Amino acid sequence: MKREIHKYLNTYSYDVFKIDKLIVSSFLYSNNYFTVNNKLVSSYLISNDEEDYKSVKAILQINPTISFESLVELFEFVISPKEKIVTGAVYTPNYIREYILENTLSNYENVDEITICDPACGCAGFLSNAAKKIKNTTNKTYFEIFKTNIFGLDLQEYSVRRSELLLSLLSIVEGEDNEIFEFNLFNGNALNFEWNESILDFKGFDIVIGNPPYVCSRNIDKETKGYLKLWDVCSSGHPDLYIPFFEIGLTILKPNGYLGFITMNTFFKSINGRALREYFKNEQNEFKLIDFGGQQVFHSKSTYTCLCLIKKAKSEFLEYFKLDIPNDLGSSKIKFNRVPYILLGSLNGWNLQEMEIINKVESIGTPLGEKFKTRNGIATLKNDIFIFDPIYEDDKYFYLQNGSVYPIEKDICKEIINPNRLTKIDSIEPIKKKIIFPYYHENDNVKLIKEATFKKYFPKAYKYLSSKKDVLAKRDKGNGKYENWFAYGRNQSLEKLKHKLFFPHITPQTPNFVESLDENLLFYNGIALIGENERDLLFMKKILSSRLFWFYIINSSKPYGSGYFSLSRNYIKRFGIYDFSEDEINQLINEENQEKLDEFIESSYGIKNLFE
Repeated sequence: MKREIHKYLNTYSYDVFKIDKLIVSSFLYSNNYFTVNNKLVSSYLISNDEEDYKSVKAILQINPTISFESLVELFEFVISPKEKIVTGAVYTPNYIREYILENTLSNYENVDEITICDPACGCAGFLSNAAKKIKNTTNKTYFEIFKTNIFGLDLQEYSVRRSELLLSLLSIVEGEDNEIFEFNLFNGNALNFEWNESILDFKGFDIVIGNPPYVCSRNIDKETKGYLKLWDVCSSGHPDLYIPFFEIGLTILKPNGYLGFITMNTFFKSINGRALREYFKNEQNEFKLIDFGGQQVFHSKSTYTCLCLIKKAKSEFLEYFKLDIPNDLGSSKIKFNRVPYILLGSLNGWNLQEMEIINKVESIGTPLGEKFKTRNGIATLKNDIFIFDPIYEDDKYFYLQNGSVYPIEKDICKEIINPNRLTKIDSIEPIKKKIIFPYYHENDNVKLIKEATFKKYFPKAYKYLSSKKDVLAKRDKGNGKYENWFAYGRNQSLEKLKHKLFFPHITPQTPNFVESLDENLLFYNGIALIGENERDLLFMKKILSSRLFWFYIINSSKPYGSGYFSLSRNYIKRFGIYDFSEDEINQLINEENQEKLDEFIESSYGIKNLFE
């Protein structure tokens, strides 16, 4: 699909009826359908004497031939950006839809009476593939297939209408242009939808397929959050919207039925995935999981995904495979590894790769999370106002440029760094900045300066922040409850911490771990491991820089695109810290040869020839 069409249609994306007419008309005319019998489709056909016909001609000049797959993509594309955040709609590539259907439908010799449901159907991309497959293997008409085999549900009324349009157009281009079709497409919220009230003698579906909505917990509306409580899998953390769809799908599935989803892979390890992992462990269904790791399947969305193929039947094993090239789906390269359910941890996440080594590492010594504290950086929620590089300074002031040039009293500033920069830089000096710090330390407590005191003793800084008061008020979408308007958005990591080992939150390789003994140095975005003394930091710097630790991260942490992995606390806390003797710790600290260091650590952990 040419980007020019996307750009052209984007100007209409908030007028649903108009955009649907343009898409339908452009598709039909590009495929030489100038009249149709179907009443629904014909009501969307723009005639050549209508004003909008000019827009149809403009689209056809950009792309004279619009394929059926391009039609599916267009219907998904024109949902407004705002609504994409709310509903989580995203276009699923055809090869993904085909693979899921092949691995669910192929389990049935006779598909005449089979029922297939997508409980978050969008514009019916999955259902159109399913209808076509049933058509190709039976003598049924599309009219009969839509009436008896295909079922869909969506939260948005316009998505249901687009589903009706898409399925009708599929039938038309394949030679069945009926005046009307009877659909089992419903408008409702899957979280509380009563299927038995909409389908006579409902006993469940044979197949449930789809791409559950991609909505993170912070973007879920209040009403929907209330519905999440109806599902057991939503009882941990702040669940994203895709999580309950597993329980929904398996609940509406017949015994021995098949579920096929493409969805986020974060539930392997995330806190909000704990209850879902426990659910899978209790159900112990036949489960084939293809993990795409940090590879992008959806080019328009930074989401990391997996394929879940589940038969509602008991099994002792979950079958897992990590596929580094999504387009290899369906090739002979996929060879599943069996992972016993009994070995899968609900609380701390699933180790699905190199299980023997990962479990051994985690069973040795003391878990990192128990031996050392880790901290995330401060959170002003408006760093571009509080954090700055002085353009110059004098004895009393730093000078900040943010719209205008503002003098800021030096005595209200601290130094701050961003440890995320340590992927390429091995020193904190080049990344030091200044931050306006309207707090003071009283014993072990950190307190916000009273506004009258702030205004009296730091009038320049107060005047500058006052000029940004309206911007600060918009933090937390304007709903923030702060001690005062000039306070940071959160109170984390404001205390003095003397022994800190800084490192990035997300990194593409073993990053630079840099120690600091400056208790006044603040940090943001990255992570710091907190030690009791300098020796702790030097010791942990060697451990975290080791080949074994990076092997652990690659095989157990959350992957991101381009080979990046997370080093956040949740993914490093279970790494076992071997009980080295004092002499061995000294040996580690003083060893400069990385290869010898790696061999010594791996030998201590009883893991030899790991990288041969």
